[in-house]
Amino acid sequence: MKKLSLTTKILIGIILGLIVGVILNLFLPELFKLLNNYLFDPISVLFIKAIKMVVVPLVFFSLVAGAAGIADPKKLGRIGIKTIVLYILTTAIAITFALILANLIEPGVGTSIEKPAEKPKIETAPSMKDTLLNIIPENPVSAMANADMLQIIFFALLFGIGMALLGNKVDQVRQFIDQGNEIMLKLVTIIMACAPYAAFALMARAIGQAGIDLIGSMAWYMITLILALIVHMGITYSALLSLFTKYNPIQFFKKMGRAIEVAFTTSSSAATLPVTMEVAEKDFNVPKSISSFVLPLGATINMDGTAIMQGVAALFIAQLYGIPLGLEEQLVIILTATLASIGTAAVPGAGLIMLTMVLQSVGLPVEGIAIVLGVDRLLDMSRTATNITGDMCVAVVVAKGEKDKEEKAA
Repeated sequence: MKKLSLTTKILIGIILGLIVGVILNLFLPELFKLLNNYLFDPISVLFIKAIKMVVVPLVFFSLVAGAAGIADPKKLGRIGIKTIVLYILTTAIAITFALILANLIEPGVGTSIEKPAEKPKIETAPSMKDTLLNIIPENPVSAMANADMLQIIFFALLFGIGMALLGNKVDQVRQFIDQGNEIMLKLVTIIMACAPYAAFALMARAIGQAGIDLIGSMAWYMITLILALIVHMGITYSALLSLFTKYNPIQFFKKMGRAIEVAFTTSSSAATLPVTMEVAEKDFNVPKSISSFVLPLGATINMDGTAIMQGVAALFIAQLYGIPLGLEEQLVIILTATLASIGTAAVPGAGLIMLTMVLQSVGLPVEGIAIVLGVDRLLDMSRTATNITGDMCVAVVVAKGEKDKEEKAA
């Protein structure tokens, strides 16, 4: 009998978790509380902790190796500018799709609500100025201890550029970085062997907690958001692939299956990063020097799915409260959400923190976040899958551009 692949096992875990979560929520809520306390929640927390444990060293080693591997500083600058421009462009397009569909479907129209009695516990979003000023770490070790991804990325890039400029003088350091990267990837392989069980626990916990009634009451909001994600992935990513790589979009999405499943279960671009990098190098033949630079950067600043959530949620909340948003306000939402995506952490639920910035930018009540909190965990899965698909799309486009440039120069 053919051995099941990890992808198939993860998919089975998701389906079984969905079924178990629905049954427990509908018929055995007390049993769900017991199982959640002693089984689902511990397994979910341990798995997320285990995979996040390797994220900081993996990002550091991979980015240093990537920057050092691009010996030509001009090439590094070219790749960096191209990557950031594509990330910002796709994010702006994503939120535009979100606003168009939210205006057409009007998920919040026809329903009136009272202001929530309690304010949701959401941290204050940092200003764009603070985000930019905090990119340079005063203490790189502290940045790594606090998992401040933007600061880690900045220091890793400088470290890698320094290595590239010194060339053979730092061969021993280069060997250490490469071996450290290999160790991290091996640890990820070991941790991912537990992914099917974690997928079951994560799904059972999410469905069991959210409940059918709550999901039903948010149906149009969920439909609008998921439709926006599908439209963006189907149109924007397919167009980029067709225009710049001649890559078949259907084959692209098929090869993305394993990474999408991990993103769906963990709801974390950072936690999915090791798998995304493996898929990029093995299935898409993206050079390691590019994948180790573009993908970690994308996991931090490319949040297409999160931007879509912010756009749909903002209009949904405005419609529920009966607050009209004109073209000017919606353009402000596009700009704010695009910039906010740069400061959004690549971990579950971080998009809600940045949603406060978007709501405040157009004068909407921040208390409205409490309305979407109930189903956010479920939707977080889908938008994370979109985020990492966007990362991969840009990586493939950048890799093809560099390959063509090298062939012309040869």
